[in-house]
Amino acid sequence: MSNKFSVLARLRSFKFAFRGLRQAMQHEHNFRVHLFASLSIILLGLYFNLSQSEWLWIIAAIAMVLVAELFNSSIEKLVDMVSPEFNPKAGIIKDIAAAAVLITAIAAAIIGVLIFYPYFF
Repeated sequence: MSNKFSVLARLRSFKFAFRGLRQAMQHEHNFRVHLFASLSIILLGLYFNLSQSEWLWIIAAIAMVLVAELFNSSIEKLVDMVSPEFNPKAGIIKDIAAAAVLITAIAAAIIGVLIFYPYFF
């Protein structure tokens, strides 16, 4: 294996990332739920013609939740592979990863309320 940097090799490596994204969209129910919520928020933002700074917060919140969900799904798959039988410690690991998604989703919801509240009231 060569340690020489190759732009072409870097570009080809994107296929793995897109394959992972496709895998998540096809097989991870919660990821699809978050994608649907994200699309809904984007459409609402377009309807209300959000400011640039509001869009920055919305994009950051959406990215934060989707990334947390991808990490959570990855951790769950890894734990299932390493510990296929029931193991309380494996369950704790999965619960902690799920908690990370919960915290990011709550933060995103708070950002959404702060941004969209003035448009509704």
